Amino acid sequence: MTVAAPLVEAPPAVWPPRRAVTAWLFFDWAAQPFFTLITTFVFAPFFASALAQDAAAGQALWGYATGLAGLCIALLSPLLGGIADRTGPRKPWIAAFGALLVLGSGALWFAAPGSALAVPIALTGFVVATIGAEFATTFNNAMMTRLVPPERLGWLSGTGWAIGYLGGLLSLAITLGLLAADPHTGKTLAGIAPILGLDAVAREGDRFSGPLTALWFVIFVTPMFLFTPDSHRTGLSFAEAARGGVGRLRDTLAELPKQPSLGRFLLANMVYQDALVALFAFGGIYAAGVFGWQTIELGVFGILLTVTGTFGAWAGGKLDDAIGGKPVVLGAIACLLFACLGILSLGADHILFVIPAAPPVPGDGLYASLPERVYLALGLLIGLVAGPLQAASRSLLARLAPPGRIGEFFGLFALSGKVTSFLGPTLVALATSIFASQRAGLAVLIVFFLAGAWLLAGVKVRRP
Repeated sequence: MTVAAPLVEAPPAVWPPRRAVTAWLFFDWAAQPFFTLITTFVFAPFFASALAQDAAAGQALWGYATGLAGLCIALLSPLLGGIADRTGPRKPWIAAFGALLVLGSGALWFAAPGSALAVPIALTGFVVATIGAEFATTFNNAMMTRLVPPERLGWLSGTGWAIGYLGGLLSLAITLGLLAADPHTGKTLAGIAPILGLDAVAREGDRFSGPLTALWFVIFVTPMFLFTPDSHRTGLSFAEAARGGVGRLRDTLAELPKQPSLGRFLLANMVYQDALVALFAFGGIYAAGVFGWQTIELGVFGILLTVTGTFGAWAGGKLDDAIGGKPVVLGAIACLLFACLGILSLGADHILFVIPAAPPVPGDGLYASLPERVYLALGLLIGLVAGPLQAASRSLLARLAPPGRIGEFFGLFALSGKVTSFLGPTLVALATSIFASQRAGLAVLIVFFLAGAWLLAGVKVRRP
């Protein structure tokens, strides 16, 4: 039986009130601690330094886990996005995948150093939570075009990213100031013993980043469910939508050659987002391996990076509405290429590949060596442009996607951001393993950023 496509849903006659838009913006606030605490600054370095055999092995295992999650997301996201378009509401999907985020993050508490199951628990929980976080974000993004007029999509996307960064910043400050302690001193960044009786030697503060992420999401995603309007039901059942969705997806993929700019943008997004995900996934692990940074150094680094990221996302949204998303993304990629080259030129005892510098010495204070300070500066640059790159990409897709098929194309957007996400981290992991060098792994990302910029340069975008 052929299922007819649902009618295209017209834009709302009256745009939702500010309360509804604000509630939607807080989804980013709710979800960001997963990426800040678990993916980048707390749990990932803890995994590499305390659970894995060594830093290089930890980077490789984390890369394989990231790749597996990305492959699952790539295979399912456009199909599920098309089904959501044909059934209507997005909130049930956000709730279902948000539950995976909560369960996967909460499981990380049980990855205790010394446990025979610590590594499998950590990697399994990370994969499940990553799938939940990314799919929930896909369906949340699909609500954008019914919240503000097209000319304000840049503001909406940029503001959401900025609020998300603030949420990540606050959760990181709580973790470093109150929960995660230096295992040698037993003190947190605030100079106190961890609250809740957390054991610094057993790294319970680092592991508590998982349950904190889960609780944070449940609390702060609730306003979106209560106050943000959802799309209306089309009357199709899930089974009917699934049967029609497979054919619709096939037709959509066949249409892409007839829409060269949209297809080229999705391909470009596939490449540069893959590099960005890998850069964030391994940034903390890289610093832990090269400079010996522990939770405190990594956490302060994360706080500073998140501050620049908040400002960058907000300013990028304004710039997006003023000059368009494409120039914003191209400028961000240029900055990321510069940062990657700069990081590759650093070692514990040199900068710019050949210039010697005094290496870090235990007890010399935060970022006392010149290579550490250069790495810090490059990290802040990455934070400054990462938000605009992701926010402008999101608004650019919202402008390019055909009306009434926004969920399907945000599914393809997630696909384009994830279809090779298993490839980037996997290549980083393979290069790290083959050359036994973390720097060799990160060199892969330069090729990805260059290819993404070349593809995006050929995209033609009509301004609203």
